Amino acid sequence: MRRILFIVLTLLSTLLPGLAHAWWQAEWSYRKPVTIDGGPQAGAIGSDAGRVPVLVRLHTGNFKFEGVSETGADLRFVAADDKTVLNHQIEQFDPLLGMALIWVDVPNVSAGTPQKLWMYYGNPKAPASGNGQRSFDPDYTLVYHFAEGAVPPRDTTAYGNNGQTPAVPVEGTVIGKGAQLGNGALMLPATPSLAVQAGGSLTFSAWVKPDQLGARQAIYARRDGAGELVVGIDQGVPFVQVNGQRSTPGQPIQAGQWSHIAVKAEGDSVALFVGGRPAVSLAAKLPAMNTAAALGADAPATAAAAANAQGTQAAAFSPFTGAIDEVRLSKVARADALLLADAVSQGAESRLTVFGADEQQAGKSHFGFILAAMPLDAWVVVGLLGLMMSLSWAIMIGKGRSYGATSRANAAFIEHFREAAGAPLDRLAVNNTVPQDVRADSSLWRLYEVAIDEMRRRHDRGYDLSAVSAATIGAIRAAMDGVMVRETERMSKRMNWLSTTIEGAPYVGLFGTVIGIMLVFVVAAMAGAVDINSVAPGMAAALLCTAAGLGVAIPALFGYNWLASRSDAIGADMAVFVDEFVTRLAEEQGEGRSMPQVVAKRA
Repeated sequence: MRRILFIVLTLLSTLLPGLAHAWWQAEWSYRKPVTIDGGPQAGAIGSDAGRVPVLVRLHTGNFKFEGVSETGADLRFVAADDKTVLNHQIEQFDPLLGMALIWVDVPNVSAGTPQKLWMYYGNPKAPASGNGQRSFDPDYTLVYHFAEGAVPPRDTTAYGNNGQTPAVPVEGTVIGKGAQLGNGALMLPATPSLAVQAGGSLTFSAWVKPDQLGARQAIYARRDGAGELVVGIDQGVPFVQVNGQRSTPGQPIQAGQWSHIAVKAEGDSVALFVGGRPAVSLAAKLPAMNTAAALGADAPATAAAAANAQGTQAAAFSPFTGAIDEVRLSKVARADALLLADAVSQGAESRLTVFGADEQQAGKSHFGFILAAMPLDAWVVVGLLGLMMSLSWAIMIGKGRSYGATSRANAAFIEHFREAAGAPLDRLAVNNTVPQDVRADSSLWRLYEVAIDEMRRRHDRGYDLSAVSAATIGAIRAAMDGVMVRETERMSKRMNWLSTTIEGAPYVGLFGTVIGIMLVFVVAAMAGAVDINSVAPGMAAALLCTAAGLGVAIPALFGYNWLASRSDAIGADMAVFVDEFVTRLAEEQGEGRSMPQVVAKRA
């Protein structure tokens, strides 16, 4: 038993280190750790930002672009559990230039403990899976990357709020390509998804680089009748203006430098953020707006009417001359930590993401990947089945050795017993001709021994053993039958555990499979990921529980049947020996035995 447990523990100790370096799927040859750290020594976002589309910026300084597809189609981002596949969108991927810009949907960016992601690559057969509609949560109503060139900018979100006028492309912006403003407004569509209710919520953000600082430059403008919302720069000072009410001067920005500007409105307050940090706030409510908005200039057609209605303060704004990139609109007021995380992660020197050394797969088998995908509940079930397997195998091995020793000892004893035919029945006990190892293992010796002891006790009480009565023979048989019953009980001891393992192990495995499949669907629903890559590993791990249950029960079934047949054979040998011993006793020392006749010689 101890030896079997030692072997099992040794196998587990060799298996567990391999599981510590789990690999998502065997088809991907390489992976790279990406750490998202919002702590004070890294991103310093102050508080948890929640779900954030984090920019992963790859270049030759942190990635070799070797072994990856030319289009980045084989890129996959997996959470630290090596099971949950994260949505991502490739904005730019150019292995020749050694540059890639990828947006990864991180479910929760924390200001506390850093979290590790895995970027897998190196699978030439993998189809492209990047999807911007999934990478940005549904509260984003417009996201422009300006990666398309001299065409109207394309909205990444599912709302399809594409630009109405072509953009003038500019290279080398803060995030890949951008748009050059100053030659007219870049018009946004007037769609229901971009409509704003009176007193509603909204978030606007963008990266801007002014070529020169001027007065009343409009970056984002929207007018609807007397209502207006303008985000702009006045002599280098960002401002927000709502219905003619402008924010007080705050932190200025510099010409020729990229700056992240954001505005969020919620209820009675409108706040302006510069570089992801609060700059100024304005006590105002957003007006209802259903018209088209403009980037880089004042909203058209309504500017003159607004000037007549509200005076000089509401006069038309000057165009913004400079570059713009990564424009976003949300229908909710984003958390301060999220705006800071955007500014920190999207800047030229991101402090939110840290890259580790690339790792190459060491040829793990498919079975190893299934083990790596197993959740805690599956390990509990497999551990229970492992314990059942260890005990059942220990019983089968122990019983097999015991039955083998008993059979060999019985064969040796019956040979001695039959060689002593014609001599007194107690000759083997008196002469001590049976070896000690045979006496220790033979069940027939124990039957013989109890019969001889019964005869000796009767001899000591004065019985005539030369004429044993039928009653005495019956008593001796009863004593031998009692020993035979106890021997049968000893052989069947712990055999009930084997039958329990045969019947119970499949049900335990099935229980683990049901729980595992339930968890797979629940996690997939919560994560919003229902593709085969997200559910297949968990399903395979859940089915492994059933396979483990059968793997425990089937050997136990074969072993039980084999041991039962050997036990029956030993029992049959004991029954035959009892009959043989009693028959010899009746023939040689019974009252009704026939006496040899002596023939007298005639004189």
